[in-house]
Amino acid sequence: MPPEGDSPRVMILMEMSQFLLSLALILLAAKVGGRTAERFHQPAVVGELIGGMLIGTHVLGLVRETEPLHLLAEIGAIFLLFEVGLETDLDEFLQVGKSAFLVAIIGVIVPFFGGYLAAHALGMEGLLPIFIGATLTATSVGITARVLSDMGKLRTRESRIILGAAVIDDVLGLLILSIVSGLSSDGSGFSMAAIVKTSLLALAFLLGSVILGNWLAQPLLRAIGPMQSRGMLHISAFIFCLLLACLARIIGLAPIIGAFAAGLVLAKTEESAHIREKIEASGDITIPIFFVMMGVSLDPSLLNPFDPASHAVMLLEIALILVAVAGKLASGLGVLEKRVSRLAVGVGMIPRGEVGLIFASTGLARGIIDRADYAVTLVVVVVTTLITPPLLKALFRRVRG
Repeated sequence: MPPEGDSPRVMILMEMSQFLLSLALILLAAKVGGRTAERFHQPAVVGELIGGMLIGTHVLGLVRETEPLHLLAEIGAIFLLFEVGLETDLDEFLQVGKSAFLVAIIGVIVPFFGGYLAAHALGMEGLLPIFIGATLTATSVGITARVLSDMGKLRTRESRIILGAAVIDDVLGLLILSIVSGLSSDGSGFSMAAIVKTSLLALAFLLGSVILGNWLAQPLLRAIGPMQSRGMLHISAFIFCLLLACLARIIGLAPIIGAFAAGLVLAKTEESAHIREKIEASGDITIPIFFVMMGVSLDPSLLNPFDPASHAVMLLEIALILVAVAGKLASGLGVLEKRVSRLAVGVGMIPRGEVGLIFASTGLARGIIDRADYAVTLVVVVVTTLITPPLLKALFRRVRG
């Protein structure tokens, strides 16, 4: 038995060993799960979620939720939104045309109010119905783009509308997330004054970061360019990302908003390609941790159809899946051009993917939703992500490239 004075050190060593083992298991689950999902022609993120659920406390019990692991997962989410920002071309975003804009607006409004009304009808109150509606607004750019690319359909008019609208959806969705997060953090609750205040704050932060960042980013990168220190450029870029994420958190917004804004700014610099390459390499390690930890947090017993206690959860799940699908299908009505498949555009907008998962994670961390609502949100994200590729492939076989 170690001396009493050494016991804290022994405890630290034990905790470190458990942390390192858990991290190894998380990365292993991410790679095995992701690769397995891809072999079945599904997005890797689905396999990562399932892998996390299997190694989590509620199934095999190999990994338990700890504060250090959750912090690593948050860093993964920051990397993810930083990458999304780096890959977003603001010039294309501003020139996507009326159809993409209308598709995006319908694709946000209809699912939001549909989700809100469904949650309210099932007895939810306060911020919870608003948050449930907000989780249904975003569209996964990455998943839809991957399917269209594999089919050689990225240059079709439908594809350009889908991808342009999906980017707008993500921006609007992140703004909505900031509004809801801000309302939950300042305790102001659901009131028109609080919503207007937080909306203006979120919009001012995003626009201010982009405008000021565009003015400062390129001169700063040129200043550090001559420095010969290894990794100086992309480390400086990530420092910029962390500072904006920190600023967003200080003023009551979600840190991922700051990360997204940092990516938007650096995407317009001369060094953007090099920064993106290095950040993606780091993200290959950190981002899967975020998705696996989401799976670890999922209690599958909450979704057991044979347990009467879970019937209310299952009812909400079915209602939200229907709203999620119908709301995005309705977005196809925003297409103004002739000879463009509105149905194909609507189907392309269905997958919630990574941004939807970030909504769920943020809601659980902020205490807006409980474990049952969290499980429902994950199922909605996974189902919409799974059904889109086969539907999109079937529809685009009828669309001329």
